Amino acid sequence: MAVAGQPAPHWRGRVEPTPLTARGPGPTVTAGSGRRLPPAASRWEAAAGQQGALPRCRHCAGAGAAAGPEAEGAGGGGGAWCRLGGGRPQSVPSRRPGMAEAGPAEGQGPGPAPAPDKEGAELAAVIGATVPTGFELTAAEEVQEKLGSASRISRDRGKIYFEVPARGLPQVHRLRSVDNLFVVVQEFKDYHFKENKEDALKDLEDLVKTLPWTDPLKVWELNNSLKKKKTKRKKHNLQSTASKEKLNNDGEEEGTGEQDASKQEDCAQNAAGVEPVSEQDTAEPEGVASQNREEEEDNEQSDAKEELQAGSGSETKTGEGEAKVLKFRVTCNRAGDKHSFTSNEAARDFGGAVQEHFQWKADMTNFDVEVLLNIHNNEVVVGIALTEESLHRRNITHFGPTTLRSTLAYGMLRLCDPQPTDIIVDPMCGTGAIPIEGATEWPSCYHIAGDNNPQAVKRAANNICSLLKKNENKESSTSLGIPLDIIQWDICNLPLRTGSVDIIVTDMPFGKRIGSKKKNWDLYPACLMEMGRICTPGTGRAVLLTQDKKCFAKALSRMGHIWRKGQTVWVNVGGLHAAVYLLKRTWERAEEKRSFW
Repeated sequence: MAVAGQPAPHWRGRVEPTPLTARGPGPTVTAGSGRRLPPAASRWEAAAGQQGALPRCRHCAGAGAAAGPEAEGAGGGGGAWCRLGGGRPQSVPSRRPGMAEAGPAEGQGPGPAPAPDKEGAELAAVIGATVPTGFELTAAEEVQEKLGSASRISRDRGKIYFEVPARGLPQVHRLRSVDNLFVVVQEFKDYHFKENKEDALKDLEDLVKTLPWTDPLKVWELNNSLKKKKTKRKKHNLQSTASKEKLNNDGEEEGTGEQDASKQEDCAQNAAGVEPVSEQDTAEPEGVASQNREEEEDNEQSDAKEELQAGSGSETKTGEGEAKVLKFRVTCNRAGDKHSFTSNEAARDFGGAVQEHFQWKADMTNFDVEVLLNIHNNEVVVGIALTEESLHRRNITHFGPTTLRSTLAYGMLRLCDPQPTDIIVDPMCGTGAIPIEGATEWPSCYHIAGDNNPQAVKRAANNICSLLKKNENKESSTSLGIPLDIIQWDICNLPLRTGSVDIIVTDMPFGKRIGSKKKNWDLYPACLMEMGRICTPGTGRAVLLTQDKKCFAKALSRMGHIWRKGQTVWVNVGGLHAAVYLLKRTWERAEEKRSFW
């Protein structure tokens, strides 16, 4: 039997975005006889020696003579130092949990400030992200790789927190493992709720006046302006493509029917994973796709910097009433049985205090600002939402009865650690969430997907076609297709060669909306046997999602000579307690036919 689909004509290496690291002033070292200046202090001294003057002192606010070498070790934190520091390192005021970094000191003069101080004074934000439960570590690893920020996993499952500079918001929105984003106003790790309901709600009302709203609202304004600029850019691209098509149609009116037919054929070929190959495509260098991606990132980075420079003005317009009055709503997510109030009561009273504090207008549907009040036992987090809808809807336009979230699909794919040139198969693809996510994030692998339901295959092809159109509309992007094939097949008799597949990732039937648990007792062992046949012995691996854990455990015990269970991740899929199993292929050869029970 021949392998279904054609191998990708040209393997393109995966290009990771440049990680963003928040550089601070460096550690301060003060010791006995062998003491030395902090790194920032040495740069201050070097700058002063070149210009012939010492920088201004933040204590004296202009007495430059007070800041000198004799005050060695008296300051820290990357600024100037003086005798008023008492010979002890001057510590930067610590941030309360959930607060963004403060700006530069008000008394600091216009001296020759070094670059690290400017970056240290940049607006930063603590971002909270909701992720698929069970994949918090996966999301934290992605944040560390792509943003260079360490993440903290919340005690409330499905949430992580990390700190990034405000200019890194475009990169935050490109994370593949997060569902929703919000900027943290403040976090209380051990909040004491009073037993009386009226007193507890009164404390929540009084909390609004004490929260540091200024920096989080600046981050929200910046995020809002970036979304508007992105929308304008999309409209401009659509208009430019429409104008080009109009010019082509005016010049070649006679061949419109042939062009439409060829477009439909190209769309169908791309949906089936056939990449248009020409001499120019094969000779095109690998750096084209990465260059386009870098140009798009640079545009968003420049937009973020421009908005940061003009951020204070946009906020004053809103406060002075020149712009429209903002509409808001408060959403309360509460977990725990020791609270004397309900989620609706907390949202009602907290929202009333927010309205009184900001003079905003309450609107539950057409709101501009969504204030989040997350209560998990004694942990309280107040935030402002940065996403209007979940980011997991990024790839799917045609949904089925059991469409998998793209964020969960990314976590499953990342669990099996794809390597360049790997062949990845989803034998029960449904609407194609897993293979589309894999082809988008791992374009150097070749992806094959299939299903026995022709309607599911049609939905998956439509989703691929929509993704290709979306990529064509992006600014300065070249349509190279995606390395993906969609095929209709039988899971128990796959048209693939034995040992030709490196990775299998699929969402198995739960027996709820599709199939039944009775049928799963025959389907699961047959699937594991056929997957073991096509998977490479020794190095192959499979990541399988199922809610029918009892049936899967029984089938896996029968297939122990082919598969070894490596890891289990417990997840929540639509309120159902499911599991993701990482299996590793043994070296034993799989038989073509075998009695299972």
